[in-house]
Order: sequence, then structure tokens, then C-alpha cells
Amino acid sequence: MKTYFPGLAVALALAAGAASFPAEAASDRVELLRDADTTVTNLKHDPSFEQARAMIKDAKAVYIVPKLVKGGFIFGAEGGDGVLLVRNGHGWSAPKFYGMGSASFGLQVGLEQAQLVFIINSDAALKGIESGNFKIGGNAGITVATLSGGAEGDTTLHGGDIVVWTSASGAYGGLTFNGSVIKADDDENAGKLPAGDAAALRHNLSTVW
Repeated sequence: MKTYFPGLAVALALAAGAASFPAEAASDRVELLRDADTTVTNLKHDPSFEQARAMIKDAKAVYIVPKLVKGGFIFGAEGGDGVLLVRNGHGWSAPKFYGMGSASFGLQVGLEQAQLVFIINSDAALKGIESGNFKIGGNAGITVATLSGGAEGDTTLHGGDIVVWTSASGAYGGLTFNGSVIKADDDENAGKLPAGDAAALRHNLSTVW
């Protein structure tokens, strides 16, 4: 899967030799769908899940990022690949692949990782994401709130156009998403969708409510 932000792109290119092959791309799609399925399962076991469950009941869509990575020493970058599923009647659409990331300067030491589920509550937020590069905090009128075990009481059922559930704690507990960009991965979306893994993810998500 590609990443759209220089700090992560350079690191991944060096590690992988900047190689890209169709078989690897197919494997990436399978891995991402399976990781997203695991994230949904973990969501159901989170202490704040009951509130997330109520939100997902009426959500327009969900964007699942199984592995948001934050790392660096002097230069820090965060990003990850995810899948977007739009509500379709009583079920969910086929997943589409989107990348997310941002860059910041600061004394960020070490490497951290988190699972994220963006609960998209408004048509405006969904349209913004589907239209292309969507910058969180850069779209007038689109509000974002974070929901986690430690912040459950701070978020109402309608706390934002987008409510982000995160598995993270510690440094990620106060993570804000302003300035992050969500961008469609045209190359991955042009590839063949792994039908079995996509169906498993859709079914698991349908059991949330």
C-alpha cells in the first residue's frame, strides 16, 4: 500500500527497495482487509464500544485505519492505509481503499501505532472524503471528535460530523487529527477486490448493530 507523506514514503521505499509488483499489491489488499476486520472485532471489545455502537447505527459510512503509525525523532510523521465502507440500506458497500497521513515537526521519540475507526455521521463529511483530498480541519463546518475508553464521557452521540474511535492510549490518547489528509488510493481501487475478505469485513461490521 502506498503512503502519501514524505517521511513515511522515504522510510518505506528504503525498506522495500522501492519495488512494486501486482502480486504484492494484491497481497497488500488482502492484508489490509483482514487487519480492518480485526480492528472491527477489537472495537466490539473496547470499553467505549457501547457509545460507538450507537453512533455506527446511524452512520453514513466508516473509515477503518488498522495501523496508524507515528514515528520519528526530530521529524515526526504519522500515516496509514485504510478502507472506506458506505452504508447501503441495512448493510455496507464494498470497501474502497484510502490513505491517511500528516506530517509535523517536534521531539517525537520512538514509534507508536494505533487502530482507528472514523464514524462518518454527515453527508457533507462523506462527500468531502469521496471527492478527493480531504483535509481534516480544513473543511468549513466539518467537526471531528475523538472517542476512546478514557474520553467516552466527553463525546455525545452526535459529537461531530466525524467521530474517531481509537484503541490508542498514552501519547496517542490526546491525538488530534487536524491537518491530516484522507486521499483515495486510485491504484489499489483499480485492482481486483479480494471478494472473500471484503465479504468477511462487511459481515463483521454488520454485526456491530
